[in-house]
Amino acid sequence: MNAPKVILASNSPRRHQFFHDLGIPFLAESADIDESPAHNESPAQLVTRLALAKALTVARRYTARAVKTESSPPDQRLVVGADTVVAIDDNILGKPANPDDARAMLIQLRARPHHVHTALAIALVTNGELQRHRSLVNSTTVTMRAYTDNEIAVYIATGDSMDKAGAYAIQHPQFRPVQALSGCPAGVMGLPAADLLNLLSAFNVTSKHAPLHVCPSLTGLQCCQITTHP
Repeated sequence: MNAPKVILASNSPRRHQFFHDLGIPFLAESADIDESPAHNESPAQLVTRLALAKALTVARRYTARAVKTESSPPDQRLVVGADTVVAIDDNILGKPANPDDARAMLIQLRARPHHVHTALAIALVTNGELQRHRSLVNSTTVTMRAYTDNEIAVYIATGDSMDKAGAYAIQHPQFRPVQALSGCPAGVMGLPAADLLNLLSAFNVTSKHAPLHVCPSLTGLQCCQITTHP
């Protein structure tokens, strides 16, 4: 069985970098969906719905495009959608609207634990027909260090916070906001690599490189796939 062509329904440079470093050939297409939370929607429900919506939005662009003949192999597209939110005290923190919004988020998160939820969804299109889809959620607990107001100001001035859920990046080389993390650092960055490979393996898609070797270079933290023995 041949592996389907993989399409990442995202313009995120960080997600692109994970796919590239893992050695998964892919095309990228933006889904451009409404990411507003629904009423009484939990963070995990929100990211699951949005990741699946992204995957299906792009997948539907390929429906009815391909026609199979007797001699041709199946034309398959496997679309991957992803979404990430930060949640603290059941409040969902998305991407900041402006620097003041970013500052408020970072102050709220300072010296406290919070949760980062990243959902992955995949949708398979075969010969122009949507066949099936799957999804999962990766949740990680992150505790921020007691960074100062000046450190917040300096970080916001870099512009790095503006396209990130919760207004921060765990991998920023100067700010380094995380004190402790329980779960998947790659998931906090927006793409839990081990979960991704588990999903893709069901469709005969493999990577050239393992998360164990790729994730630390991107996150600056130890890969969650490392096991320690007493």
